[in-house]
Amino acid sequence: MTTTVCTSASNGMTRPSPYPSFASYVRARQPVLLRTARSLTANPCDAEDLLQSALAKTYVAWDRIEDHRALDGYVRRALLNTRTSQWRKRKVDEFMCEELPEPDPVGGDDPAERQALHDAMWRAITKLPARQRAMVVLRYYEDLSEAQTADVLGVSVGTVKSAVSRALGKLREDPELVLVR
Repeated sequence: MTTTVCTSASNGMTRPSPYPSFASYVRARQPVLLRTARSLTANPCDAEDLLQSALAKTYVAWDRIEDHRALDGYVRRALLNTRTSQWRKRKVDEFMCEELPEPDPVGGDDPAERQALHDAMWRAITKLPARQRAMVVLRYYEDLSEAQTADVLGVSVGTVKSAVSRALGKLREDPELVLVR
């Protein structure tokens, strides 16, 4: 009696993974995934909880995920499924109490000022030429490296560096941003 054994996993040929461990994946991709989670929830704290739940599900399935190049898609799907499950439950976890459990903020950041700065920044970015605007958005909002930005736009790394430098100089001189600072 002969038995057929799958030898593809044991033949010594393993694909190199860009993320050797779950921890290195989380360290590398957490900012991007957190932005995705924030787009699914209204509260930044809920977004952090949502991402933590999705990452916990990813950790459980880590050994079963064959293509580690598709991890972002897997986590995004886990984020959506988790958020949908939360929405469907409609369970009320919050209740009123006499005393707030959070301490009073001590001279913290004013949300109105933060929003004014955000709005002024986007107005200033829209004044940039299209190419510089694209490079600034890819570098600082999408958190791509200079090399990744160059690949996306089909230019050299030096072009990205010089264009981003000129764009940041224009942003520093923008009268709206000078007043907000």
